[in-house]
Amino acid sequence: MNKRLSDVIMGNEDNYIIPLFWLHGEEEVVIREEMARIDEAGIRALCVESRPHPDFIGTSWWRDMDIIMDEARKRGMKIWVFDDDHFPTGHAAGKLKHASRELRRLFIKEHHIDVVGPMKHASISIKAPITGWQTADERGNRHIGVAAVERRPGSGDLIEGSEIDLSRLVSGDMLYWDIPAGFWRIFFFTETSTGGSEHEKDYLNPIVPESVRVLIDTVYEPFYERYENDFGHTFAGFFSDEPGFNNDKEASLEARIGSRIGKKNMVLPWSAELQAILQEQFGSSFVSCLPLFWHEGGAETWNVRYAYMNEVTKLYAKHFTDQIGDWCRSHGVQYIGHIIEDNNAHARLGPGPGHFFRALWGQDMSGIDVVLRQIVPGFDETPLTWIGGETDSEFFHYGLAKLGSSLGHLDPKKKGRTLAEVFGAYGWSEGLKLMKWLTDHMLVRGVNYYIPHSFSLKEYPDPDCPPHLYARGKNPQYRYYSELNQYTNRVCHLLNGGRHVAPAAVLYHAEAEWSGDCMLFHKPVKELLRGQIDCDVVPSDVLADTAFVRDGKLHLHEEQFKCLILPYSEALPGKLLASLNEFSAQGLPLLFVGGLPVRSSDGDDATDLIARLAAHDSVRSVSLSELTKQLKAMGIHEIEPEGQTPYLRYYHYEHTDLDVYMFFNEHPYEQLEVNVRIPAEGDIFRYDAFSNRLGPIDDEAVQAGKVIPLQLYPYESVIVLTGEGVSHIPPENRMPVIAKQPDQVMPISGPWIIATADSELYPTFKPWRQLNELTDLSRPELLPSFSGTLRYETAFEWKQAGISIYLDLGEVYETAQVWLNGSVVGTRICPPYRLYIGDLVLNGVNTIAIEVTNTLVREQPDPFSRFSQLEPSGLIGPVRLLYAASDAN
Repeated sequence: MNKRLSDVIMGNEDNYIIPLFWLHGEEEVVIREEMARIDEAGIRALCVESRPHPDFIGTSWWRDMDIIMDEARKRGMKIWVFDDDHFPTGHAAGKLKHASRELRRLFIKEHHIDVVGPMKHASISIKAPITGWQTADERGNRHIGVAAVERRPGSGDLIEGSEIDLSRLVSGDMLYWDIPAGFWRIFFFTETSTGGSEHEKDYLNPIVPESVRVLIDTVYEPFYERYENDFGHTFAGFFSDEPGFNNDKEASLEARIGSRIGKKNMVLPWSAELQAILQEQFGSSFVSCLPLFWHEGGAETWNVRYAYMNEVTKLYAKHFTDQIGDWCRSHGVQYIGHIIEDNNAHARLGPGPGHFFRALWGQDMSGIDVVLRQIVPGFDETPLTWIGGETDSEFFHYGLAKLGSSLGHLDPKKKGRTLAEVFGAYGWSEGLKLMKWLTDHMLVRGVNYYIPHSFSLKEYPDPDCPPHLYARGKNPQYRYYSELNQYTNRVCHLLNGGRHVAPAAVLYHAEAEWSGDCMLFHKPVKELLRGQIDCDVVPSDVLADTAFVRDGKLHLHEEQFKCLILPYSEALPGKLLASLNEFSAQGLPLLFVGGLPVRSSDGDDATDLIARLAAHDSVRSVSLSELTKQLKAMGIHEIEPEGQTPYLRYYHYEHTDLDVYMFFNEHPYEQLEVNVRIPAEGDIFRYDAFSNRLGPIDDEAVQAGKVIPLQLYPYESVIVLTGEGVSHIPPENRMPVIAKQPDQVMPISGPWIIATADSELYPTFKPWRQLNELTDLSRPELLPSFSGTLRYETAFEWKQAGISIYLDLGEVYETAQVWLNGSVVGTRICPPYRLYIGDLVLNGVNTIAIEVTNTLVREQPDPFSRFSQLEPSGLIGPVRLLYAASDAN
């Protein structure tokens, strides 16, 4: 048997769950109890979050950490620590508030005035004019330069004209210039520490190494001094949460450089090193190029903006992520975390770091997060109202997880590991059913570590971003939480330690967005996933520096792709264009969606490179709507469903002697039935990660593989295993052999005796009433504010023995546990609510009890849940017995 499969069968899988652990300065007994509940839930790690703690790095903090470390050593748990006193990372516990200017965050800003000439001996103040009748605070600002651009009549804000560097004409606070004839716009450039996000005004400068070092010295070093012997053992590492440039006052997700697509008056991240780099690149035209950071100035505009974004994101990677990651690795621990990705902010300034792959390359895992109802079943195309306005639903559903897992696959130090912070701030309306759907959404895209949000030690109800997974014992679904965690750990173990298999690579769009018009990367990814063609997203850095083609396939680390898909880009970096020519000459199919680029990002003449690309036989231009059809016609696909199945997702993971296929029905309401061809030979098994059992699948051998039938309910996924590693399955881990598929129905119609218990009373129930028909118990005349467990009891008569019978509960809201004749049948946390009961049904009268547990939203209608449609409560049914007619005869 394959080692990974043997691990899960024997219950020896690793831990892949690291929940946030919110400290507020609680008593020792509370800390130890909460850790016991985490351990009890099947989780063997946690991430201590200091955000709500009153004394981070102070005396009471270390007291609490000592308790946590002691309890973790006893329980064999791993401890991670959020690396600052609040999010986003970068505050350095307040150490930068009074630091020297060189260590604080710095920006470049511009202001301009308009003048007309000719006028000799004109003098103009270089200080910013008043705005809103307030004089700008210019204390400590440093003058960088002055440039004048001639304005052509009728050109509006376009500054395409003669450019003059006037910096040498500044004396004190005045510019002295003989203004030539015509209209001129004079630009003044200043280095300032103000103008960025006010919330992050005392943050570090991520592009200055000494500034980032303050965070290391303040937070990281003290942990090492105190727990040196635990580093790399009980103490696993540090977690950064949403660090970024924070140079935009509104923290807009649209904080892009430039006026046509971005923020016209936004200050931009700056440092002495960045200025020196740009001065070397632009040479004597340095100051004259600066207006193009903010204003449209013709053909040169995009080249200048690309140069800025290219360099500032490299410095972020080098001085922030790489520096911290190198420190962690040199001390035997790991560095993990995530950035702001929302609505494509991952490639922009403001709350973002400008480039997803560069920003996270220095970490030991790739990382993303899903909070605040960013992903909701069914809203994969239609925008969804959330706390941030409206979602780019296509990005969240088709781009986000693929962005994360792709980095996990491409960076050798990550070893295929990608984490997702999940579940947070969805409100109490979120229960285990939605959590399971979100987990599957991530798993089937390659995310294989999870940071649930969160365990809060504060007394219930803590209004801080619910749901809370234990809620000091008040969450009635907590007792079933281990079901989800066992499932998650088992599947993650199978999806680690091997190699992801996908037919296609898609170019990441960041450089293209900095360079002109472009198509967002998730547009083609959406088409691929809806057509069951898996892919990874790849950045131009990797393509240009480490990728190679062999046997017509693109090789990136351990990944092999049959083609490279390039979303429309008006311009691409010249180095990448050269690599693309090499790839195409070596036979790699390149598919340009919407057409080839027309120029290079860096302003070099790329006419010949682009012309040679267009002439290659392996280069094609294809429309977005025809992309999947074209790929399948070229044989670039791996699995093949019969017909159109836009909500079927799959993921293929390969071990030496085992192939793992995960299939997931992502539609929230519609059942999926389809036959799928997979490239497999030999025996094929289905693995149920909830019951930890395997069973054979009916399959049909065809040319180049096997055809397997898939029947997936909404919220349902299946793991399919094939290869020599599926062997010697212990009897207790084999699924029961069912002779016939059920085709007959016997309703269980009640009457139903119903009792109630909240989380504190359970398992002691209070009688409520008898109902002849099942209905939604949250209706106003019934139990509209009840949160807890509803126990339904009835009896039915059965007159046959030795028959394979299923119990189908129909609609349930939302966690169900079933007893038959006093014996536990099982638990279901999501559809299908169907359980096999053939061995437990008696010939005669049978008693049945069904406990249904809802969420706390009925008791605590929190503000986050106001964005959601609340589901009913209780058992809706119909409840039925399903069996085969031939068995009953």
